[in-house]
Amino acid sequence: MSESNFKNFNHLKTHTQYSICEGAIKIDDLKDRTKELKIKALGICDTSNLCGAVEFSDKLSKVGTQPIIGTQINFKFEDTIGLLPLFALDENGYKKIIELSSKSYLENDELSDPHVDIKNLFELDSSGISIFSGTVFGLFGKLFDKGKFEEISKLYSTLNKSFNERFYLEIQRHNDHNEKAFEKFNLNQSSNLKIPLIATNEVFYLTKDMHEAHDALICIGNKTYINEKNRIKYSSEHYLKNDTEMTELFADIPEALQNNYNFPLRCSFRPLFSKPILPNISSTEDGDASDIIKKDSLNGLKDKFIKFFNLKSNEIENNKQFLIYKDRLDHELEIIIKMDYSSYFLIVSDYIKWAKNNDIPVGPGRGSGAGSLVAWCLSITDVDPIKYNLIFERFLNPDRISMPDFDIDFCEEKRDLVFKYLTQKYKNSVAHIITFGKLKARMVIRDVGRVLGLTYGFVDNI
Repeated sequence: MSESNFKNFNHLKTHTQYSICEGAIKIDDLKDRTKELKIKALGICDTSNLCGAVEFSDKLSKVGTQPIIGTQINFKFEDTIGLLPLFALDENGYKKIIELSSKSYLENDELSDPHVDIKNLFELDSSGISIFSGTVFGLFGKLFDKGKFEEISKLYSTLNKSFNERFYLEIQRHNDHNEKAFEKFNLNQSSNLKIPLIATNEVFYLTKDMHEAHDALICIGNKTYINEKNRIKYSSEHYLKNDTEMTELFADIPEALQNNYNFPLRCSFRPLFSKPILPNISSTEDGDASDIIKKDSLNGLKDKFIKFFNLKSNEIENNKQFLIYKDRLDHELEIIIKMDYSSYFLIVSDYIKWAKNNDIPVGPGRGSGAGSLVAWCLSITDVDPIKYNLIFERFLNPDRISMPDFDIDFCEEKRDLVFKYLTQKYKNSVAHIITFGKLKARMVIRDVGRVLGLTYGFVDNI
């Protein structure tokens, strides 16, 4: 096989900043480096999540690089939990990987690391997914450390049958602890079980000079110190190496290189940004959401006039002030219905009314949502926007590009009851939005000082 076939080594196992306290690569920086090195295909393989997949896919494809989407999920075998990398070959495979990743969080107690039983892999319709054996720190690496060679061999054989030539034994050469012995074992297993080999490089940072900073990041994540002996420690080889470096490193295993080179040809999918899917609670039983919001908001407006303007119900219709409010209400409803937000308003109104009826303190309204008269009429906010000259169009108008949202404050002690109510009512249609904390320049000095073993006084002076 000619040397020219090996010229495009593909880094399939890149860990971005979404590999929390493990990856030290910002996707924007990765995009620039990819362009500089003229990399044709690149894989993301963040640990325990796919949070960076869409951003990675979008930004890398714009510089002419094929994005390959993967993740590492913890699997449990007997008493051992460890990571295995999975890659989406098509959209169907991507959805299955998302399902497994979600299952690792949803079907565990809150004290364990997110994981799924390895039986889930064998029961899975594996089409559209490729799986690798993982690193020396992964599931099989841990089993190898425990001397469970027969168990590994059986699992390899089962995975090979289940994944039908989409299971690869990974060969890595970072000079990490126990890596050479694990490689020798995998080479023998490949020969005996006829499982293909693939060369990979676990990339945690972009350039070699970032090794020390990355080592500190690992210590921050694991709450250990740099000078501790018994801690996770990676070699200085986990950077984005060029084609020449990787080709020379694996020159003695041409099969592993060739499989790496060919792997992007198996992948025909990248996730795209999707348009928002707005909820719709219209039904044959309850009627159309647009009719419900018109009726509920008008009734709500009448209730407000009885309560705050001291009018009797038979006086409301001819009241000049009421007609001003009614005119504004109709204007808002027209925009809300036209933009398909009726169900959204009704859902928010429902759980806020439920909270108020169950003695859970709710904030009066914050942000641009307080400018909506419909929101006031539906008890979403407690602020009369006309009284305070608040503008509805700041919250919602046909020219607004971004999705509007209500900022709602619930009592911290009882907010879990609101989540419980929503989950009981809407079942699997409820999700929490993730929030990422960042290690910013000023705050991170304290963390770095701690892992270096410096005194608090010295770090404070810095």
